[in-house]
Order: sequence, then C-alpha cells, then structure tokens
Amino acid sequence: MNQEMLQQQIKQLAIDKDALLIAHNYERDEIQEIADITGDSLALSIEAKNTDKQIIVFCGVHFMAESAAILAPEKIVLLPRADAGCPMADMVTAEGLREMKRQHPDATVITYVNTSAAVKAESDICCTSSNAVSVARSVDAKKLLLVPDRNLGHYIASQVPEKECILWEGYCSTHDRLNVEEVQQAKRDHPDALFMVHPECRPEVLELADHICSTSGMYEFATKNPAKKFIVGTENGILWRLRKENPDKQFLMPNREMICPTMKITSLEDVLRCLQTMETQITVAEDIRIKARRALDRMLAVPRD
Repeated sequence: MNQEMLQQQIKQLAIDKDALLIAHNYERDEIQEIADITGDSLALSIEAKNTDKQIIVFCGVHFMAESAAILAPEKIVLLPRADAGCPMADMVTAEGLREMKRQHPDATVITYVNTSAAVKAESDICCTSSNAVSVARSVDAKKLLLVPDRNLGHYIASQVPEKECILWEGYCSTHDRLNVEEVQQAKRDHPDALFMVHPECRPEVLELADHICSTSGMYEFATKNPAKKFIVGTENGILWRLRKENPDKQFLMPNREMICPTMKITSLEDVLRCLQTMETQITVAEDIRIKARRALDRMLAVPRD
C-alpha cells in the first residue's frame, strides 16, 4: 500500500471510529499531513482534553500520551508505538527526584512537561518551554529545583537571577548536539538569516540567537517577522509546518543531525494498526494522576508574559 492510500485509509478509519488524530511538531511529515491537529506536547494534551471525541490517537512519545491521559482520564488515549519514548524523560525517576527533594527541602520543584507522570506527581508545578520563565517568576520560593533539562534550566536561571536555581543534569540528546561552530557557519553562509532556537539547546548556542522560543513560538515568529530567511535550532520535523505556513520564506537547519529518532519511529502503518486494534492504550494510576494533574493545573493557572 502506498503512502497516499495509507493516509486515506487512516483518515477514513478515524472518521468511522470518531477518533481525533493529533501529531507533535517533530513527527514525520506524512503523519503531520493527516493529523487533525499538530502542535507541541502540552497544547495537544489540552486539545485532547477539550475535544468531544472519546478516542485520541497521539502521534508522539510516551510522556505526551500520559499527559493527555492525566488531563482526560475519561477518554481512550492511544499511542501508535508503545516503544516511542523520550531519552530526556528517562533521565529522571520519581525515586531520584524524591532524593533530590530531601537534599533541598526548601526548594520549589519546577518540572518540565517532558517527564513521566510519576515525576510530575512528585513536582510542585510543571512548565513548558514556552512558559518556563513565567512559571519560575510566579512561585514565591527563592530556591528552585529545575527538572530534568539542564539547558532549559540554564535559560530559566538566566532570566530569574534573583532566585537560586538547582539544575537536574538531564538533556535532550537532539538539541544538545547543536554546537556553536555549526550555528556560526550557518550565519556566515546566510548573513541575512535570523537564528531562532529552542531553549533545550546549550547556553552557548542560545547566546547566538536572534530569538529563543518553543516550537509554537517559532511558528509565530517566522510568520510575523518580515525576514525571508531563518536558521532553525530545533528538531527538523518543525520544517513541514514552517514551510507550509510560509511558502515565500526559507528555513535552514544548521545541523543535519537534528533528528529525534523516537519522534520519527512512528509510521503510517503504526497509526493504521493502532486504529484497527485500539492498541496501545495509555493509562495513569489514579493516585499518580491526581498528583500529576495538580502540578499541571498550577502551571495552566500561571498568566503568560
């Protein structure tokens, strides 16, 4: 079966089962093409919560489907590939975080949504890459434990110098591999291009940025800015929508290896099989879900800057 036939069969089956197809910005192009909604992890989870459809097919990685299940426990949340994980999310465990909390009992724990439900349940409040600074400013504590991304943690710390920030030593292996030399070379090759970069990249890379933002922020920046050329410092899956929404602009990757293997693991065949078999369903134990939901709700209550 060719790609177009697969896409048509998936879309028809989704209609027949009244399922919502959602895909993260880093998924394969052909999957984003058939999604009802594309976006970042938390935005998609909120869409899953708010939709009137009872079946959610989440084309992303495990922690994302968990977040949807936390926010919408009454719905069936399906992950096409059960083995689609996140290496950074795996760098922190609930047990490890509890030990760190014991070492810093006066710290407020701010946890990135790129974590398991069990880790969220041990947290005071969650954050995303788009609201991390707003969340850090919103808490009264002068001492913050930032989990698990050290690069995002460095960025938060640079924006709240009045607070003491303790960083968990996790990182996104895709964003962390982008280096200064690659960005500088891209800037030399394209001196008229603006460099927009995700805060999961290294601090020294962020220093070269014209704009630091989440994936949703990149869509907005690229559309509103009059520049015609952009160097993109994030996973290459974002290019599909950037180019679709801005056909008159050019988007360049400074590093050809900005590819997340687990985001690319899901295929059209996986999505079709998921709808046919209704597997794999993602659930969260109620005691963990309630605690994790509290951390997410606190984040959602924080006004955006």
